[in-house]
Amino acid sequence: MAFTPKTAPFRGKINAVTLGTGDKAIVIGGQNVMPFYTFDAPIEHAPKIGVEISDLAKEWDAPALNEFYAGCATMADYAKKAETMPGADFLCLHFESADPNGANRSVADCVADAKAVAEAVTMPIVIMGCKNIEKDGELFSKISEALQGRNILVMSARSEDYKTVGASVALAYGQKVGAETADDINLAKQLNIMLKGLSINPENIVMNIGTAAVGYGYEYVASTLDRVRLAALEQADADLQMPIIAPVSTDTWSVKESSATEEDEPAWGCREERAIEMEVSTAAANLTGGADAVIMRHPAAVAAIKKFIEELI
Repeated sequence: MAFTPKTAPFRGKINAVTLGTGDKAIVIGGQNVMPFYTFDAPIEHAPKIGVEISDLAKEWDAPALNEFYAGCATMADYAKKAETMPGADFLCLHFESADPNGANRSVADCVADAKAVAEAVTMPIVIMGCKNIEKDGELFSKISEALQGRNILVMSARSEDYKTVGASVALAYGQKVGAETADDINLAKQLNIMLKGLSINPENIVMNIGTAAVGYGYEYVASTLDRVRLAALEQADADLQMPIIAPVSTDTWSVKESSATEEDEPAWGCREERAIEMEVSTAAANLTGGADAVIMRHPAAVAAIKKFIEELI
């Protein structure tokens, strides 16, 4: 007797969210099975990989990473080079230098960089700020206005500023908005409800429910991913059916395993290889937990995760 497997697709479904325009547009989400459960139902939209481009990228000191970006001087240069990275699906512009407690770069300068990148590339664009609520609010609004028509995703709307960010990003300028919370299913759901309460279409919302480098409290991330995805699919909870994006690179490149020099930790081996391994491990954990997109930095890490996705889909 032939074996007929019992499939288990759910009645709930993750929203399909389109980023970008034209031939390079991508769709994240859209599935109604657990991550990589292709034996239950086809996964139409494979998880996507974004490449982080920081306005402080000149300070990166990983040899192979700098070799890849050799000759790049401006953010637009970095973006054009990142667009050629095998495995890349979208670009993430990270405006770290806008932080008032850091370089305090002006919003006008950041907007000029964003416009230059948008003119130089065709891939979808995601925007990350500097984590300062007031500065990010102004930055997100101005970039959303400058990049009207590019269908970008702006991260992040938080409970403290969701009204201003949601209204300017999604309602005024028609961009996608990222809902950022910290490893708590109830906070994630509440923020989605509040954004929907502003009359933002759920298909214009992407969640960043929090991540961490593996080994750094990642069990909280894993449990939150599981609970959110099961609630969205098994319980058909419409307030948790937004796709999930995980900004992996910002967490993994800052931990000791990635930043400690070989002189300080000779037994740990090559510093760059450690950082790549930390980035790959964390991205893989997020994707198998339910993330629909990850943001990464190193070409070798991106290539490894692209192969990981292709072999599981």
